[in-house]
Amino acid sequence: MRAYRSVFISDVHLGTADCQADYLLDFLNNVRCQTLYLVGDIIDLIAMQRRAHFPDSHRQVIHKLLELAATGTRVVYIPGNHDEFFRRFCGQTFSGIELQYKAVHTTADGRQFLVCHGDQFDQVVRCSPLMLLVGDRAHGLLLRLNRWFNALRRLQGKPYWSLAAWIKCRIGKARTFIRRFELAALTAAEKGHYHGFICGHIHSAGFLRSEEGLYCNDGDWVEHCTALVEQADGKLELLHWSESPVTLSREPDHPNPELAGDARPVIDALPAAFLEQFNGPVR
Repeated sequence: MRAYRSVFISDVHLGTADCQADYLLDFLNNVRCQTLYLVGDIIDLIAMQRRAHFPDSHRQVIHKLLELAATGTRVVYIPGNHDEFFRRFCGQTFSGIELQYKAVHTTADGRQFLVCHGDQFDQVVRCSPLMLLVGDRAHGLLLRLNRWFNALRRLQGKPYWSLAAWIKCRIGKARTFIRRFELAALTAAEKGHYHGFICGHIHSAGFLRSEEGLYCNDGDWVEHCTALVEQADGKLELLHWSESPVTLSREPDHPNPELAGDARPVIDALPAAFLEQFNGPVR
């Protein structure tokens, strides 16, 4: 059993065939924490409107989350764009699970991180409607390929490996979008005087440190099977959890050279109205 102070997971997409519910259930059964943050897109209500896929493993994940909330773990649910319906209930508690639009997490070493799903940045990280349409369809194809590819690997006795993630990291436009998203999120946190930002949304786990803050993305349970965890001393790590759980990376001690001083890439200024709304009261 692994013990952590806090755990952050997002983009589970329960209700879809691509959800890696078995790995997530194994993770939840083998990890203990004081606080569990569900950082959006836990249940894919959008996909379920078209076609619901909710096998027993998905129901077991829901039951496990409720069990954790009932047995002493603080569970905070921050809805995303695929489970946006639940945002209307933010500020309330259901079966021990707190619903919040965003949260401020204070680490053991006293740092304050703003926590939200991250879809709020879609309006400022510009992408044409055509690219969004093409990207959505291409991503769906990648996920189907990933499912078939890993079914073949299981027959061969091989562990899970994300073909979709491997392909995406080699597409220039995808890498550019991810970096613009990271910079926008980091900038918003810095302007809100937080030590950093924790989110999901873009299915790309990782850290990015500037001179003023730390961006953390906990990844997903569709392509990568990753979680962000806080150790007892407040340090953050990224885990990959499948047949052989491993530590992917630890938070960097020094700023990324790309973001140091005058070398930081220039991004479009975040609108003042957006920053005011984004860094408004936590609820």
